[in-house]
Amino acid sequence: MALSDGIESHRAFSDGWRGLRDFLLSSRRFQRFAAAFPLTRPIARRRAADLFDLCAGFVYSQVLAACVRLDLFAQLRGGPLPVATLAARASIPVGAMVTLLEAGASLRLLERRGDQRYGLGPLGAAMLGNPGVAAMVEHHAALYTDLADPVALLRGELDQRKLGRYWPYAGQASPSAVTREGASSYTALMSASQPMVAEMVIGAYSFAKHRCLLDVGGGDGSFLIAVGGQAPELELRLFDLPGVASIARDRFAEAGLRNRMSVIEGNFLANPLPSGADVISLIRVVHDHDDDVVMQLFARVREALPKDGVLVIGEPMSSESGPDPTSAYFGLYLHAMGSGRPRSFAALREMLKQSGFRDVRSRATRIPMIAKVAVARA
Repeated sequence: MALSDGIESHRAFSDGWRGLRDFLLSSRRFQRFAAAFPLTRPIARRRAADLFDLCAGFVYSQVLAACVRLDLFAQLRGGPLPVATLAARASIPVGAMVTLLEAGASLRLLERRGDQRYGLGPLGAAMLGNPGVAAMVEHHAALYTDLADPVALLRGELDQRKLGRYWPYAGQASPSAVTREGASSYTALMSASQPMVAEMVIGAYSFAKHRCLLDVGGGDGSFLIAVGGQAPELELRLFDLPGVASIARDRFAEAGLRNRMSVIEGNFLANPLPSGADVISLIRVVHDHDDDVVMQLFARVREALPKDGVLVIGEPMSSESGPDPTSAYFGLYLHAMGSGRPRSFAALREMLKQSGFRDVRSRATRIPMIAKVAVARA
């Protein structure tokens, strides 16, 4: 049997099996049987719970948003508080506050502690250690506006996209025109969430063996400051748009690192990257851009690196085995933003090889959902 015949036979079998599965799962009669039969009952209940979570997902996210905006997690850091106290602080009627607290408890954000008192739940406590998550929760108001009519968004029928306006470099014909004022909000958001990503990247790759690091699209310098703590002898450089670069200079001065770090203004879509670094990092930069832009960027990185220089990419990446929640989130987020797409390591590896890089490898991170790491050699 020819290889093509074997592949076609496997595909036909797989399609047939999935067709039978879909037919059974869509049958109300089979659903009733599965819910009643002891061996399939746990599966039926789990499927029903999964479907309910999909339907209720927006409500869940708004419960979290309300907890964040009312600063409930910080209020409960010292221990449980009475409902009446929390309601008075929020200027919300006691009955409505109970509704929110019970919803938060059902999502493990909060916990009921006896009669009319609530404290932190395990997920609410985790929020306190990850301020970047709270910043993203607040930011999602813009995403939800764009997703109010997801079909219109996908058809391209929205005249204005809030995310496109929030990330001005994504929709600007000339990103260099982005001012400090225009960059301040998204730079602050990136700064709040950068420690989580930096921790994943630094845990996966040691920069201490290098002489000079150039962070391209480095924002306010949060990633470089984190790397500087790991590699005290490393020379640190940042390359970003002029409006962003001025924010980085102030941040370095506040951190007492002005003499160790240098900031270069430029637009990697139009300007060559400065040479002299033996390692270049792209942290949450690649997935923000379309393939043609990424290939231009990789070419500029390749030109700027010496022989055997290293490129480090750190960002969320899609699964190698198929669609996953990360792809679902970033796929729609980046579509609303108007630029970029989630990519798997395999896709990045192919693009890097086409750009002249070699020895492209993935580095394991502690929490891949936050960021994965790819390393390539020039």
